Amino acid sequence: MSFLSVYIPKRIIIFGLCFLGAVISYADRSNMSIAITSMALEFNWSYITEGYILSSFFVGYLTTQIVGGALSDKFGGKWVLGIAGALWTIFTFLTPITAKCGVLYLILCRIFLGIGEGACFPSIHSLISVWFPPEERSRAVGTITSSSFIGTMIAMPVSTLLISSPFGWEGIFFIFGIVGCIWSVTWHFLGASNPVDYPKISKEELSWILKHDYEVDQKHLRFSQFESRVEDIDPEIESSRIIAIEDNENTRLLKASHDQKYLKVGNTSNETLESSNLSKGGIPWKLVFSRREIWAILVTQFCNCFGYYIMLNWLPTYYLDHFGLDINKLGYLAVLPYVSQGIMGLLVGIIGDYLVNKLNVRVITVRRGAQIIGSFGTSIFLLFAAYLATTPIEGILLITIGNSLGAFLFIGVHMSQLDIAPKYAGAIWGLGNTFGVIAGILGVALTGLILDITANNWNFIWNLVVLSSLTGTVLFVLWVGDEVVIS
Repeated sequence: MSFLSVYIPKRIIIFGLCFLGAVISYADRSNMSIAITSMALEFNWSYITEGYILSSFFVGYLTTQIVGGALSDKFGGKWVLGIAGALWTIFTFLTPITAKCGVLYLILCRIFLGIGEGACFPSIHSLISVWFPPEERSRAVGTITSSSFIGTMIAMPVSTLLISSPFGWEGIFFIFGIVGCIWSVTWHFLGASNPVDYPKISKEELSWILKHDYEVDQKHLRFSQFESRVEDIDPEIESSRIIAIEDNENTRLLKASHDQKYLKVGNTSNETLESSNLSKGGIPWKLVFSRREIWAILVTQFCNCFGYYIMLNWLPTYYLDHFGLDINKLGYLAVLPYVSQGIMGLLVGIIGDYLVNKLNVRVITVRRGAQIIGSFGTSIFLLFAAYLATTPIEGILLITIGNSLGAFLFIGVHMSQLDIAPKYAGAIWGLGNTFGVIAGILGVALTGLILDITANNWNFIWNLVVLSSLTGTVLFVLWVGDEVVIS
């Protein structure tokens, strides 16, 4: 068998491109935490000014969280993610230009960068809900979430290298912008919103993706077998739908109208399936906001992200200011917590699937346990670093251990929207991320203000981070659910 004849699952292609897109997205936002250490020296910025610049990204990021998820759920993730990628790439290129024009121009540029990146993860979560059956979703979400740390892992040492090169800090944004352009072109040609539209997808793979319960118009449809022929079509509905099953290995659904696609499955001739989860109906926002399970996600995302974004944006400055770390080593050492968290993210997804599918542990038990391990682990070791560490290596190693345990959050709150509302996973993820971004805006800007007021009292900052994280976990454990509540 030749290499070219080997069938590559199409969902793996989609997932690989989503993974790379998320890596690039996070690299494009994380590189500022390294670049700003040199930019602040060149432009003589105070901590308050740095706080405004770092937090401005989240102002734009906030605006497309819900919109990005909702548009992806309704129209498909390919175009939402593609447009978002092009937008954040453009403003990555413009960052050094606007910085030299003035702080206000740089802040506006960071806002537009955030607008582009805000739709990234909501659209990817929407794509996962369409392309992956439940057995594979924990691994998919765990891996995608770990991509953010891999993006940071790449951005920090590369940014440090570029700062010390002839390109200077400006080269950081030009290099990452070029990478974003390459990804955008690739996604345009190889991306797809749902499996039924993907060229040359095998009927075996399509059957595997679609064989589980999907909810359409409040009905549960069971996909038990997939046949390559059309039979027993009710003549009364034949004129309103088109069913096309090809004789070769490829199976495609043809449009019956602009709004719906239908599929003949097994012998259930009277059952129809609206294409994937791209319902043309509106999102039931009143029902969404009435469920405690949704509020478990929203409040916990707020509490988690308050500390997460503070650490992401301010830890490099903390290493320089508190431990006196050499700026030329900053990116190489500051990246260690994200390397460990990225690796653990790959493992915890497998652990989550194994616990649920092999050991038959209740989903709610897995979510609660993972959230407790992730939150308490991060908090305890952050406090150890703040109060016990005396050298940069000690501090970074303790934070690295905490971040590794924090990877369990990937199968805690980060999975919950797929458990309770898979049809609206993208929109709910976007809503949760919106709450998280609001916390990020407040936390990142507040950190600069507190440091100026308290003469660089970093322990005050870390105590706030721990308090926020533990509060969110307690509420998540009380409110989380594991059954579909919005269909």
